[in-house]
Amino acid sequence: MDSKIKKVAKSGYVSKGVVYFLTGVLAFGAASGLGGSSEGKLGVLEFLQKQAFGNVLLGIMGLGLLCYSFWRFYESIIDPEDIGSDAKGIGKRVGFFISALVYLGLGVFSIYQIVKPSGGGGNSKAKMIPLEVLPYVFYAVAAGLALKAVFQIVKAYKGDFLGKFQLESLSNINTRKTIKWLGYAGLVSRGIVVAIISYFFFRAADTASTQDIKGTSEAFAFMRESYGPWLVATVAMGLICFGLYMFIMAKYRKFQD
Repeated sequence: MDSKIKKVAKSGYVSKGVVYFLTGVLAFGAASGLGGSSEGKLGVLEFLQKQAFGNVLLGIMGLGLLCYSFWRFYESIIDPEDIGSDAKGIGKRVGFFISALVYLGLGVFSIYQIVKPSGGGGNSKAKMIPLEVLPYVFYAVAAGLALKAVFQIVKAYKGDFLGKFQLESLSNINTRKTIKWLGYAGLVSRGIVVAIISYFFFRAADTASTQDIKGTSEAFAFMRESYGPWLVATVAMGLICFGLYMFIMAKYRKFQD
């Protein structure tokens, strides 16, 4: 594989890691009473923009997310690592394509936050979709998210993700253990959050109302209200682990040549 493509992929992994790491940190702070309630991917981007040199940080993050989006599009269309065109391979590549669209949106949003004129806005959440079509759209999204949640947890259970690292080639046993446990904790936690968001979309489909569409922030609020701050803090720590796991992906992931 071209070395430039590898660098783009690694830049994307780092940016994705930052997003999940800060999502976990902000959620943990909210659960423990140490911070605000800026949870979720968009909350992370807002948090970055409020820091010193915020627009610079947001621009770097946006470019990194666009790199990750490019890598996912490349994986889904070019198939550089021979995932294949059987049912399992097509499923994975469709998942990569959807992931690419999500991170393309986040990357574009990050850049837009820097260049947009002040005072703009508007709340047009899903209003472009005809009301009679909304339930079908929401059921489709909910089913996709549910499958993603199951995939994340099964991936952790089977340890499939470990194949990307070729652990036998790593001489340091502590590095191998770190990769394993960060991966397990991060994938399970991410699966829990995605499953809750899927539930919100199923509920929105039943009512055909955009009021029930929720994201990561509301998923944490749901856990906090239903099960208390301890579950939120535990899942938040798992997302921090997933962020660290992405950093390890950037450093140790093996690409097929």
